[in-house]
Amino acid sequence: MNGSTNGSTSGSTKVMGALTVGGLVVVTAYSVALGSNGWLWFGWVVLGLLTLAMVVTRP
Repeated sequence: MNGSTNGSTSGSTKVMGALTVGGLVVVTAYSVALGSNGWLWFGWVVLGLLTLAMVVTRP
């Protein structure tokens, strides 16, 4: 049972990492195509910090 908990935590951390990288690609593409938007970059930074917190607090 303990192994399944670790596996799901690791899986959710990987998903958050993928979302963070995907978000960076989307925000960068938006900025190139339509101009920079501070709120998008702010949202991406918050997502990155949440992902970092998940990695650091992982058991």
